[in-house]
Amino acid sequence: MEEPTTMIKVGQPVPNFTLEGYQGGEFKMHSLEDYRGQWVVLVFYPLDFTFVCPTEIKGFNNAVPEFEKIKTKIFGISVDSVNSHKAWEKDLGVTLNFTLLSDIKKEVASAYNVLIEEEGVALRGTFVIDPEGILKYQVVSYNDAGRSVGETLRAVQALQSGKLCPVEWKPGEATLN
Repeated sequence: MEEPTTMIKVGQPVPNFTLEGYQGGEFKMHSLEDYRGQWVVLVFYPLDFTFVCPTEIKGFNNAVPEFEKIKTKIFGISVDSVNSHKAWEKDLGVTLNFTLLSDIKKEVASAYNVLIEEEGVALRGTFVIDPEGILKYQVVSYNDAGRSVGETLRAVQALQSGKLCPVEWKPGEATLN
Protein backbone atom coordinates (compact mmCIF):
# COMPACT_ATOMS: atom_id res chain seq x y z
CA MET A 1 0.00 0.00 0.00
CA GLU A 2 1.33 3.41 -0.96
CA GLU A 3 1.68 5.97 1.84
CA PRO A 4 -0.06 9.30 1.32
CA THR A 5 2.29 12.15 0.49
CA THR A 6 1.19 14.15 3.53
CA MET A 7 0.34 12.41 6.76
CA ILE A 8 -2.44 13.93 8.83
CA LYS A 9 -1.22 14.11 12.41
CA VAL A 10 -2.88 14.88 15.72
CA GLY A 11 -2.10 18.47 16.68
CA GLN A 12 -1.82 19.59 13.04
CA PRO A 13 -4.32 21.30 10.70
CA VAL A 14 -6.43 18.97 8.56
CA PRO A 15 -6.74 19.53 4.81
CA ASN A 16 -10.02 20.74 3.40
CA PHE A 17 -12.18 18.46 1.29
CA THR A 18 -15.50 18.77 -0.50
CA LEU A 19 -17.76 15.73 -0.86
CA GLU A 20 -21.37 15.14 -1.81
CA GLY A 21 -23.54 13.93 1.02
CA TYR A 22 -27.01 12.65 1.73
CA GLN A 23 -29.26 13.34 4.68
CA GLY A 24 -33.00 13.43 5.13
CA GLY A 25 -33.95 13.32 1.47
CA GLU A 26 -31.36 15.85 0.31
CA PHE A 27 -28.17 15.56 -1.69
CA LYS A 28 -25.78 18.41 -0.91
CA MET A 29 -22.10 19.27 -1.29
CA HIS A 30 -20.22 19.68 2.00
CA SER A 31 -16.86 21.37 2.36
CA LEU A 32 -14.99 20.82 5.63
CA GLU A 33 -13.94 24.48 5.73
CA ASP A 34 -17.64 25.45 5.91
CA TYR A 35 -17.69 23.98 9.41
CA ARG A 36 -14.77 26.00 10.78
CA GLY A 37 -15.74 27.51 14.09
CA GLN A 38 -17.34 24.31 15.36
CA TRP A 39 -16.23 20.86 16.44
CA VAL A 40 -16.44 18.16 13.77
CA VAL A 41 -16.32 14.37 14.07
CA LEU A 42 -15.48 12.37 10.94
CA VAL A 43 -16.53 8.72 11.12
CA PHE A 44 -14.97 6.65 8.33
CA TYR A 45 -16.49 3.22 7.76
CA PRO A 46 -16.12 0.57 5.01
CA LEU A 47 -19.54 0.33 3.31
CA ASP A 48 -23.22 1.07 3.95
CA PHE A 49 -24.41 -2.53 3.64
CA THR A 50 -22.06 -4.67 5.71
CA PHE A 51 -22.63 -6.38 9.02
CA VAL A 52 -21.04 -3.94 11.48
CA CYS A 53 -21.44 -0.61 9.64
CA PRO A 54 -25.24 -0.33 10.00
CA THR A 55 -24.88 -0.79 13.76
CA GLU A 56 -22.44 2.12 13.88
CA ILE A 57 -24.54 4.33 11.63
CA LYS A 58 -27.58 3.67 13.82
CA GLY A 59 -25.53 4.26 16.98
CA PHE A 60 -24.20 7.63 15.82
CA ASN A 61 -27.62 8.51 14.41
CA ASN A 62 -29.22 7.93 17.81
CA ALA A 63 -26.52 10.03 19.53
CA VAL A 64 -26.87 13.08 17.26
CA PRO A 65 -28.91 15.00 19.89
CA GLU A 66 -26.10 14.50 22.43
CA PHE A 67 -23.49 15.75 19.93
CA GLU A 68 -25.72 18.71 19.05
CA LYS A 69 -25.87 19.67 22.76
CA ILE A 70 -22.09 20.08 22.67
CA LYS A 71 -22.22 21.88 19.30
CA THR A 72 -20.48 19.11 17.38
CA LYS A 73 -21.22 18.15 13.77
CA ILE A 74 -20.89 14.47 12.76
CA PHE A 75 -20.20 13.20 9.24
CA GLY A 76 -20.13 9.55 8.24
CA ILE A 77 -17.77 8.86 5.31
CA SER A 78 -17.58 5.77 3.12
CA VAL A 79 -16.61 4.98 -0.46
CA ASP A 80 -20.28 4.32 -1.28
CA SER A 81 -22.24 6.59 -3.62
CA VAL A 82 -24.78 9.07 -2.27
CA ASN A 83 -27.44 6.86 -3.84
CA SER A 84 -26.25 3.97 -1.66
CA HIS A 85 -26.53 6.28 1.37
CA LYS A 86 -30.09 7.13 0.34
CA ALA A 87 -30.92 3.44 -0.18
CA TRP A 88 -29.52 2.66 3.27
CA GLU A 89 -31.94 5.09 4.87
CA LYS A 90 -34.85 3.77 2.80
CA ASP A 91 -34.06 0.04 3.17
CA LEU A 92 -33.53 0.18 6.93
CA GLY A 93 -36.42 2.57 7.55
CA VAL A 94 -34.30 5.03 9.53
CA THR A 95 -34.24 8.79 9.02
CA LEU A 96 -30.65 10.00 9.04
CA ASN A 97 -29.97 12.72 11.61
CA PHE A 98 -26.46 13.24 10.28
CA THR A 99 -24.91 13.42 6.82
CA LEU A 100 -23.30 10.45 5.11
CA LEU A 101 -20.62 11.67 2.69
CA SER A 102 -19.60 9.87 -0.48
CA ASP A 103 -15.84 9.46 -0.90
CA ILE A 104 -16.39 7.50 -4.10
CA LYS A 105 -12.97 8.55 -5.49
CA LYS A 106 -11.36 7.37 -2.23
CA GLU A 107 -9.27 10.55 -2.00
CA VAL A 108 -10.34 11.60 1.50
CA ALA A 109 -9.91 8.11 2.96
CA SER A 110 -6.45 8.07 1.40
CA ALA A 111 -5.59 11.52 2.77
CA TYR A 112 -6.65 10.44 6.26
CA ASN A 113 -4.60 7.23 5.84
CA VAL A 114 -7.55 4.89 6.42
CA LEU A 115 -7.92 3.49 2.90
CA ILE A 116 -7.26 -0.24 2.45
CA GLU A 117 -6.01 -0.08 -1.15
CA GLU A 118 -6.38 -3.83 -1.81
CA GLU A 119 -10.03 -3.84 -0.74
CA GLY A 120 -10.97 -0.33 -1.86
CA VAL A 121 -12.67 0.51 1.43
CA ALA A 122 -11.84 2.51 4.54
CA LEU A 123 -10.85 1.24 7.94
CA ARG A 124 -12.95 2.39 10.90
CA GLY A 125 -11.48 5.80 11.61
CA THR A 126 -12.72 8.43 14.04
CA PHE A 127 -11.28 11.94 13.76
CA VAL A 128 -12.17 14.87 16.03
CA ILE A 129 -11.38 18.30 14.60
CA ASP A 130 -11.52 21.45 16.73
CA PRO A 131 -13.06 24.78 15.63
CA GLU A 132 -9.69 25.99 14.29
CA GLY A 133 -9.35 22.97 12.00
CA ILE A 134 -6.77 21.15 14.16
CA LEU A 135 -6.96 17.37 14.50
CA LYS A 136 -7.31 16.73 18.24
CA TYR A 137 -8.16 13.03 18.38
CA GLN A 138 -7.78 10.02 16.12
CA VAL A 139 -8.69 6.36 16.55
CA VAL A 140 -8.33 3.87 13.71
CA SER A 141 -9.18 0.20 13.93
CA TYR A 142 -9.66 -2.76 11.67
CA ASN A 143 -13.14 -3.38 10.32
CA ASP A 144 -14.26 -6.35 12.37
CA ALA A 145 -14.87 -4.41 15.60
CA GLY A 146 -17.33 -1.53 15.85
CA ARG A 147 -16.34 1.58 17.74
CA SER A 148 -17.92 3.09 20.86
CA VAL A 149 -20.19 6.05 20.17
CA GLY A 150 -20.17 6.85 23.89
CA GLU A 151 -16.38 7.00 23.98
CA THR A 152 -16.36 9.32 20.96
CA LEU A 153 -18.81 11.64 22.73
CA ARG A 154 -16.77 11.49 25.96
CA ALA A 155 -13.54 12.28 24.09
CA VAL A 156 -15.09 15.36 22.45
CA GLN A 157 -16.40 16.55 25.83
CA ALA A 158 -12.96 16.08 27.40
CA LEU A 159 -11.27 17.97 24.57
CA GLN A 160 -13.82 20.76 24.77
CA SER A 161 -13.16 21.15 28.51
CA GLY A 162 -9.68 22.52 27.78
CA LYS A 163 -8.47 20.72 30.91
CA LEU A 164 -6.37 17.66 31.68
CA CYS A 165 -8.92 14.88 32.00
CA PRO A 166 -8.00 11.62 33.74
CA VAL A 167 -8.95 8.12 32.60
CA GLU A 168 -12.72 7.51 32.38
CA TRP A 169 -13.38 11.23 33.02
CA LYS A 170 -16.96 12.36 32.45
CA PRO A 171 -18.41 15.88 32.33
CA GLY A 172 -18.93 17.30 35.80
CA GLU A 173 -16.07 15.30 37.31
CA ALA A 174 -12.85 16.84 38.58
CA THR A 175 -10.05 17.46 36.11
CA LEU A 176 -6.35 17.40 36.89
CA ASN A 177 -5.92 21.17 36.59
